[in-house]
Amino acid sequence: MTLSDVKPGEKCKILCIDKTNIIRKRLIDMGLTTGTEIYVRKYAPFGDPIEITVRGYELSLRKFEASLIQVCLS
Repeated sequence: MTLSDVKPGEKCKILCIDKTNIIRKRLIDMGLTTGTEIYVRKYAPFGDPIEITVRGYELSLRKFEASLIQVCLS
């Protein structure tokens, strides 16, 4: 399951980030590391971007970026 599949109001934990994509380093720099818990706050009206809470701050990700992050529900 990827972060783009998680519904608003659910919490999940990061399992891994796609190693083949160049965006990986940027996502890690924003605090999205393995084992980090994420709360999906809401989706924009057309589904892009996704607003999440991670490490105590709000972050918006494009649906493509969220699809690179493998998660499990917690």
